[in-house]
Amino acid sequence: MFQTRQLNGELRAVRDEYAPETLVVDADADFETIPPAAAEDLGLLVDSLDPAAYPDEWLPEDSPVLLQRYAGGTFTIGMPGDGTVVWTRQTTPPTVIAKKRAEGTPEAFLDFLFAEAFVQIHLGVPEQFLPFFGERYRDLDAAVSLSPAELYQIATALFDGWVGVQTREVFADWTDDYPGLYDAWLDAGTRLEGRIDGLPGEVARGETSFVDATELACSGLKHAIELPPPFAALDTTAYRDHGAAYAVRWAEKTFTKLRE
Repeated sequence: MFQTRQLNGELRAVRDEYAPETLVVDADADFETIPPAAAEDLGLLVDSLDPAAYPDEWLPEDSPVLLQRYAGGTFTIGMPGDGTVVWTRQTTPPTVIAKKRAEGTPEAFLDFLFAEAFVQIHLGVPEQFLPFFGERYRDLDAAVSLSPAELYQIATALFDGWVGVQTREVFADWTDDYPGLYDAWLDAGTRLEGRIDGLPGEVARGETSFVDATELACSGLKHAIELPPPFAALDTTAYRDHGAAYAVRWAEKTFTKLRE
């Protein structure tokens, strides 16, 4: 199911600088979550496997089955909302995996997605939102009063935003060393900018759900896009420094206002 991917040019240099030990592979299929038996095929390419496991009490009882499986210690790589390129530290060395759909992704943007994975591994951020929120995931559930699927979606968005506040500081310094990847980062941000500007109006008119708006706004954080309120409150060093506690407090304040 997996084939080692060869890297060239700027992308190889970024891997060597930020995550030199990382294995990069292509998957022969698309997936949200790789079936455990197929995921274990990575054992043929890596030194060891160490499935993640987290306390049951972190999860609301009605959490999606995939999230329960991930927390329960089943070898789980990839979760809904992860995108075209995923990575894991459940292998030694860490592994970056491109889904089959990467074949249709523009080369410059795909290179940026790989580079983003290397930077995230370098920064030591979690690979999924559950260890980020920990026991505060139940607090987030209480703050937003959403369905289990919507709670999962907004948690993923807030986690991605927190990661993005950190990675953008790295991308912004690539002007000289990695100009192609820097341009891809800027271009992706430009494509998002127009969609984000109108979010408050779309939510007010019922054209976009608040959960979907949060997802889009948080994706803008890694591109240093100026966000409209109430999302602008996430574009702060306080969010970077306080993480999950700040995210839950933001959700409490924001959803209280939405209910008024």
